[in-house]
Amino acid sequence: MTDRFHAKNPVYPLFGFFAAILIFAAGLATAKHTDGLWYLLAVWLWFLLFGYWRSCLVIIPFAAVFSGIFAGITYASSGELPATLAAVSRCVAVCLAVLPGLSLPAVKLTRNLSQLHVPRAVTLGMMIVLSFAPLLGREIKRIREAMRTRGAGSLLNPKVFYRALLVPFAARLVNISDTLSLSVETRGFCTGKAAYTVYHPVKLTVRDVLFLLGITAGSVAIIVWCFI
Repeated sequence: MTDRFHAKNPVYPLFGFFAAILIFAAGLATAKHTDGLWYLLAVWLWFLLFGYWRSCLVIIPFAAVFSGIFAGITYASSGELPATLAAVSRCVAVCLAVLPGLSLPAVKLTRNLSQLHVPRAVTLGMMIVLSFAPLLGREIKRIREAMRTRGAGSLLNPKVFYRALLVPFAARLVNISDTLSLSVETRGFCTGKAAYTVYHPVKLTVRDVLFLLGITAGSVAIIVWCFI
């Protein structure tokens, strides 16, 4: 994601991935129980405790809008408050589950996957996916700035949208894809079996273990509390 959301010291990438799965699963499983919302609040505070304050603050308005839309749809269709609260809980669980990925630099995930000898095609694909979204955002911002400088007009006008935004954006995508392919080739990436090393290995620390243990314990505890 964008660099300003990255945590200064994110947890071990693979542990972040496991934590996301646990949060998502526990959040959906306990969505119909009011205690599930307390669990999600505890998860948010747990992320804050481990230095994810940027993503935790950024996710608040997004979660409010996302859950508000689905809560409104659910209440309008069912008219039941429990179902509405369940919809809110599910949306918040999804938002919290993306926090590890939102805060993780793509290069750290790539290094971690390389250390674990994951196939290079998967490693390269993950790196491109995580890096491409913010890159596209920056390109759209540049095109919009150029439009304002030239007085192109409103995007609500189909001609302006097509000629001033869509065409330059498509051209930039072609250039970016060409540059990316050359960059991958010059850096020695290949999908076949070849020896490689990781210049800055991602090390597993006690902090990472504590983070995952806390998420695991909380997820198991809330499921046991709600269903047993």
